[in-house]
Amino acid sequence: MFTRRLLLSHHHPTPSSPSTFIRTLTTTPTHQRAPALGDIQPNGAGAFDAKQARFREQVREAEKAKKEQDSQWTSSATAASSSSSSASSRSASTGSSGSDASNSGNSEALGSLATHSTGRAREEQEAEETSKRKGKLSSLIYGTHEGREMDREIEKSFSQVLARGKYVHSIVFHSVKPKKVDEYVELVGNWYPKMAGLPENHVHLVGSWRTEVGDCDTFVHIWEYQRYHGYHASLHSIQHHPEFAAFDKHLKQLITHKKTSLMQEFSFWPTSPPRQLGGLFELRSYTLHPGNLLEWETHWRRGLKARREVMEGVGAWFVQIGELNTVHHLWQFADLEERKARREMSWGVEGWGDTVHKTVPLIQTMRSRILIPMPWSPVA
Repeated sequence: MFTRRLLLSHHHPTPSSPSTFIRTLTTTPTHQRAPALGDIQPNGAGAFDAKQARFREQVREAEKAKKEQDSQWTSSATAASSSSSSASSRSASTGSSGSDASNSGNSEALGSLATHSTGRAREEQEAEETSKRKGKLSSLIYGTHEGREMDREIEKSFSQVLARGKYVHSIVFHSVKPKKVDEYVELVGNWYPKMAGLPENHVHLVGSWRTEVGDCDTFVHIWEYQRYHGYHASLHSIQHHPEFAAFDKHLKQLITHKKTSLMQEFSFWPTSPPRQLGGLFELRSYTLHPGNLLEWETHWRRGLKARREVMEGVGAWFVQIGELNTVHHLWQFADLEERKARREMSWGVEGWGDTVHKTVPLIQTMRSRILIPMPWSPVA
């Protein structure tokens, strides 16, 4: 399997590093029964909060370690850049205009354009040209600073603006025949962790859940791949496994409907690494009016900061192939009563009310599902 995903990081420290979260996926014993809300201990908010506090402390330690490593890398790169520039200056002829132009080009190539005068000048020129292109109607719509920023963002690729781009996620819904639920749990509970654990499949299982409130006898699975080529390669590898044909035939006898969408995570909300906090989950799905996804992201980038003060998020994704204009948010709570309390607390956090006010008009439909994690789910 490809290197286990590291929390908030693009580098690959060793498994013993405090900044690393390893996805621990192992084969599981046979499961005879699907989990239910009744399996969750009532009044478990205290234990949930304690686990949440430990998890968040691990996240902070991982972020700190990543920043330190990035800082060291930047310092090394800067030192190398300085050394190269000094060598070029010493070898250049004094007062040569051709030499000055060469040095300017080298320095720009060694770092971000935003750190050099040429980059800043280019940004200012682009901003001026963007402003000139706006007509009277555009000025009315994007008259505020926030609106002008949004206008510039719209000119970029959605994938570049909205998504981190490193991962592609699939969300799979299985509607299972009521009499076949336990058989389904046994079949999938043995197959999914096995496929996620094979290195040649290059795939992570984020989690598996059973719907308790919503579409009953429906199971939800979220998988993670390294971009679209990873998705394609994973499907190819799994479908050529010698046991796949038998699994697929058996699965089709147990379900009445299957729905899959391919998604990308929002850049401001990385998908959670594996954790075991307990409790239940809420999957909130929004169908937006076409063309409103970027505006949704702009407001939720602020709203999530307010929400995270009182609620535990798992991830947020927007569909790119499948049910277009759909956004999924996944949250975790100790129990239903705690869910109610936490949502009410959100209104007391500055910025949340404004987020709701600005995003509600963007929505066509919305739905909520209460999910119970399966025994093999890495996020539970």
